[in-house]
Amino acid sequence: MQEPITNKASSTARAAVDNQNIAEHITPPLIAEGTVKARDWVKTIIKQDQIDRYLDEKGGDFIDHPLLESLVSGIDQAWISNLDGSGQTEPSIERVREILEKSKNIKSLDLAEASVLMSVRNPDTWEEMKQTAFAIKKKVYDNRIVTFAPLYLSNRCVNSCTYCGFRQENSGMLRRRVGLDEVRRETQALTRDFGHKRLVVVFGEHPDSDVNYMVNAIDTIYSVQVPTRKGHANIRRVNVNAAPMSIERLSQLKEVGMGTYQVFQETYHRPTFERVHPKGTLKGDYRWRLYCMHRAMDAGIDDVGIGALFGLYDWRYEVLGLISHSRELEKRYNGIGAHTISFPRLEPASNAPELEDKTWQVDDQTFLRIITLLRLCVPYTGLICTARESAAIRNAAVGRGITQMDASTRIGLGAYSERRGAGEQDIEKQQFLLGDNRSLEELIGELADMGHITSFCTAGYRVGRTGDRIMRMLRDCTEGSLCKLNAIITFREWVDDFASDAVKAKCEALIQREFAEAKNKLPQFMPKFEPMYQKTIHGCRDLYL
Repeated sequence: MQEPITNKASSTARAAVDNQNIAEHITPPLIAEGTVKARDWVKTIIKQDQIDRYLDEKGGDFIDHPLLESLVSGIDQAWISNLDGSGQTEPSIERVREILEKSKNIKSLDLAEASVLMSVRNPDTWEEMKQTAFAIKKKVYDNRIVTFAPLYLSNRCVNSCTYCGFRQENSGMLRRRVGLDEVRRETQALTRDFGHKRLVVVFGEHPDSDVNYMVNAIDTIYSVQVPTRKGHANIRRVNVNAAPMSIERLSQLKEVGMGTYQVFQETYHRPTFERVHPKGTLKGDYRWRLYCMHRAMDAGIDDVGIGALFGLYDWRYEVLGLISHSRELEKRYNGIGAHTISFPRLEPASNAPELEDKTWQVDDQTFLRIITLLRLCVPYTGLICTARESAAIRNAAVGRGITQMDASTRIGLGAYSERRGAGEQDIEKQQFLLGDNRSLEELIGELADMGHITSFCTAGYRVGRTGDRIMRMLRDCTEGSLCKLNAIITFREWVDDFASDAVKAKCEALIQREFAEAKNKLPQFMPKFEPMYQKTIHGCRDLYL
């Protein structure tokens, strides 16, 4: 790999100073753990030249803070005017529909257009926006919902995020890293007991869970295969939620077969970011985090997932930040934007002082509006609604255009192989508390009742439908055809291998409807699809178009 290009002559010297500052400001609990190794490791992480190379000519970044604040202020003024009947009025329905038409054509909205939609108060207009968002999701992704499970492998962390149970000052948190034998047991449980095919593996930022450990863990996960009723099961897609890394370290993860690389900015509002991520910690460097997806793209990882933690600052600013981030990636990387966007809300966590401040708390109605807006503003991007939320909210989110959900979720280390009860949670062992404890089977049954097929398909990633290719297919609304057929095949697998009789009855009816629809709308694929489907019925696994 070529050495990273830098446009700042002093970057190397400044990096040395910055890393020394970080090492000197590591808080006492980290050193108290006997982590001289951690202090030395911290010095190796941030590479200033891998920030500077992405800045504009004036040394600025792509988050235009004055513009975003101005747009949010304009939204406030529109809402105030609506309340007192003076001055600026609500956007006209004609203007809103003009913007919605752009979304329907699967074109991303700019910040001004997004702010117009955020200014809407009329309930009837919001209902039209909601229906349009759901129609766009069906146009791009059909009626598929992708499922996955999070797998937490370490909770040791060198950071001090004021909203997180993993922060290093939290002495009440039981700390450890999962060994590779336990990684294998956890993977066996996820495949054998639930039938998961896709994971998001979560790591704390700490030398004990550095990139070498990540590589070994991912290798271990991919090596596991378990027998099922009619065939076998294995994990076919390992996505990673981890801290920002250098291009060199990200290249190692690409080589081992990492799927989507997730890093959430948490908040795009820099003053808030610096307040909740104390100075002198790795996470306290706003730009190192902001440009992690640029580095991922340059490392050859073309599926990236961004997100914001709602409740830290004004939700409208965060939505505009997410749109800015996706548009920046598209601009710089040949139209490749965020593969997925996540929008978690703050949840209860162990010894997290930030949770006492409710200033920017997002209520349920606003949360569902956020999903509607994101679907309209970035119509081709996958939207992930996690089990932080309640079952009722997640069911409602399906009707707003989400595409991915986790299920059978356990976020304590070793919690899957421990066979802990669905409702059992221990705040001293996990990052936050969950809101939805449904099993994968329960979720699949409810989605079937709602007319949605659960997709376990991972074919696209293995045949090169990633990056600019998948983005083109999503914008052209052609991706759904192949994924529809692969969803049927993988759903057939899961039903035959894992479904109870009660859920199987619902699933069989859904499969018949999906099969008939595919035969009618996609006859050109039937000569290849039907033999694969029949082989799957007879126990063959992992077949795809």
